[in-house]
Amino acid sequence: MKDFRKLKVWEKAHVPTLAIYRHTGAFPREELYGITSQMRRASASVAANIAEGYGRGGDGEFHHFQNTAAGSAVELEYFLLLAGDLGMVPDDVYSELQQHVVEVQRMLSGLLRTVAGTPKSKTISKR
Repeated sequence: MKDFRKLKVWEKAHVPTLAIYRHTGAFPREELYGITSQMRRASASVAANIAEGYGRGGDGEFHHFQNTAAGSAVELEYFLLLAGDLGMVPDDVYSELQQHVVEVQRMLSGLLRTVAGTPKSKTISKR
C-alpha cells in the first residue's frame, strides 16, 4: 500500500492546511459559509488531491489529481489574498502562508512536468 505521507509535496501542502484551519477560526462569524469555508475547502483539497492521486493507479490518474491540487492551490492563494486585503489575516501570517502556498504550487508544477514527461525548457513559468 502506498503511503502519501511520504511525499514531500503532501507534507508541504499539509502545513498551510493546518494553519488555515487555525487562523480562519478567528474570522468573523458571518464569513463561516463564505471566505472561511472556501479557504478551508481549498486548502484541504490541495493535500487531499495529492494523496488521492498517489493512491490511484497509473500516471494518467496521478497527473489528473495533481493538476486538480494545483488548481486548488491557486484558488487558495486568491482567498488568502482576499482575506489579507480585508484585514482578516495579519500581514505576517499572510506572508508566511502565501510563501507556503507558492512553494506547493512550484512543487506541483515540477511534479506535473515530470509525470507528463515535459522538459522544463518547454514550460512557461509564472515568475
